[in-house]
Amino acid sequence: MSASKMRDNIERWLIHEGLSFEETKNPENAFQIMVKHAGQYGIPEEIFEPKAQPGILVIGAKVVMKNNQIARYLGFNNDEKEIFENKVADFCNSIYAINKIITEDGKQKIIVYVVLDDKENINQQTVFDAMDRVAEMHEKTARFLMKTF
Repeated sequence: MSASKMRDNIERWLIHEGLSFEETKNPENAFQIMVKHAGQYGIPEEIFEPKAQPGILVIGAKVVMKNNQIARYLGFNNDEKEIFENKVADFCNSIYAINKIITEDGKQKIIVYVVLDDKENINQQTVFDAMDRVAEMHEKTARFLMKTF
């Protein structure tokens, strides 16, 4: 499925479900769509196809750390940051989430992802199931941060 065909399908499915979205630009991706209120928790989710991996669909959500958590994290030395990042990675692995810790807009964020890589089986149902899984992983990760950090 070409990037434009995949993007067209995603947009058609989102419209069909009544979800608002906008296309965003990222030079690393063939296309990227921001869904404003996804899953049962109504969180923003991104859907994109990495240019480096044609035919792969990635669905993710960003868990923004609270200001006091960011301050604490920024006060960590490298060893403490590594320990924290390993705890986050272990937790995310336990819920089958691919994760990445980033700094964006001056805030620390943990992104949780689901990757759909079976081109033949990327359809409306698998995309919406993945969006629900991402919303659930986002909530679990946010709760994990509140409890442990």
